[in-house]
Amino acid sequence: MPFEKLGLMADLQRAVAAQGYVRPTAIQAQGIPVILQGRDVLAGAQTGTGKTAAFTLPMLQLLNQRKRPKGSAGKTPRALVLTPTRELAAQVGDSVATYGAHLPLTSAVVFGGVKINPQKDALRRGVDILVATPGRLLDHAGQGSVDLSAVEILVLDEADRMLDMGFIHDIRKVLALLPRRRQNLLFSATYSNDIKRLADGLLHSPAMIEVARHNTAAETVTQHVYHVDKQTKRDLLIHLIDQGQWFQVLVFTRTKHGANRLAEQLNRAGIDAAAIHGNKSQGARTKTLAGFKDGSLRVLVATDIAARGLDIDRLPHVVNYELPNVPEDYVHRIGRTGRAGEEGAALSLVSDDEVKLLRDIQRLLKKTIPVRPAPAYEPRVLAAPQRQAVEKSAAGKPRAAKPGGGRARQHAADSPAGARQRRRRKRQRPASGSAR
Repeated sequence: MPFEKLGLMADLQRAVAAQGYVRPTAIQAQGIPVILQGRDVLAGAQTGTGKTAAFTLPMLQLLNQRKRPKGSAGKTPRALVLTPTRELAAQVGDSVATYGAHLPLTSAVVFGGVKINPQKDALRRGVDILVATPGRLLDHAGQGSVDLSAVEILVLDEADRMLDMGFIHDIRKVLALLPRRRQNLLFSATYSNDIKRLADGLLHSPAMIEVARHNTAAETVTQHVYHVDKQTKRDLLIHLIDQGQWFQVLVFTRTKHGANRLAEQLNRAGIDAAAIHGNKSQGARTKTLAGFKDGSLRVLVATDIAARGLDIDRLPHVVNYELPNVPEDYVHRIGRTGRAGEEGAALSLVSDDEVKLLRDIQRLLKKTIPVRPAPAYEPRVLAAPQRQAVEKSAAGKPRAAKPGGGRARQHAADSPAGARQRRRRKRQRPASGSAR
């Protein structure tokens, strides 16, 4: 189905064509017509499926067709898009500007980590569409620099991530500033009980759109696991990058300190790398991300806070240097590759202390992630029965590995029969200095 069949106006079709897009993705084909009808929407789609355009295009058309409600100030936002991270806010803002290039609508993006006064100036001039992170939006509301009383359309993008990051209280504060009558669009890559509760209290008779099974990765992403000793993870990563001649690699760690340390170690190994995380200034994050996108930076080491909003065209490789503590974060991490129908590869380096995390991820995905051998880097203690238990965990309750080898002999030695055998050997042992 081409875009013109979705009911989009000519100016939007022209903007879409200028980006080289001919056919809509599944979430766009299902979501755009429903949103144009003015209905609330609960949409589930993996990252990289084109969901930003799925709400941006119809939102632009609806605002362009409607006149401002009587009594509303000409400078107040008519649409509000909430995102969990600065990077995602900037990405959505770019999409709004790109697709709305031929429309007389204005937009602004506000997030923390940068000076607030230029944002105040933009809001004072007036905007139709405001893209924001919750914290900075509440800062503006508290200082009287934004009025949300005329919002007609509310979009919660990456709603699951906002809840994971503890934004539920900020979201409720924002909702209290909005008019009761409005159109609500909730987009989430994963579903949880918290998301369901949020949707129940926010949406009115919503259209349910789901283009893939809950909590799954895109089929275009090839996933593999390496069982590796914790001390040799860095060496294996360097080996994979060098031997595979990878030139654009996104690597995830759990902590900011770990991201900084790994980036430094890769640079010492001759691989251009930089870290991006919440402690970096917005200027540093923007510069680093720009270098990664244009290919001048070979490896980007990131924490989960930066996982959302990293939209890199045709990113070939994602590496989980450390598995996330939350299984759903795995889906978001590997969703940075295999976007918009392109193929991608996601590799996970799993040490012994992460085996349970791997089981949890496989249980969420309801599939076993294939294991690739790396004998020179594997931990000695990861016996075959243990590995089989991990690989079978996705099918149901994980089965513990059966003891064997040295451990079995140790158990036998500790038994009563083993104790009697040791006493007999002691009685039969010749005295010191006697002939043998």
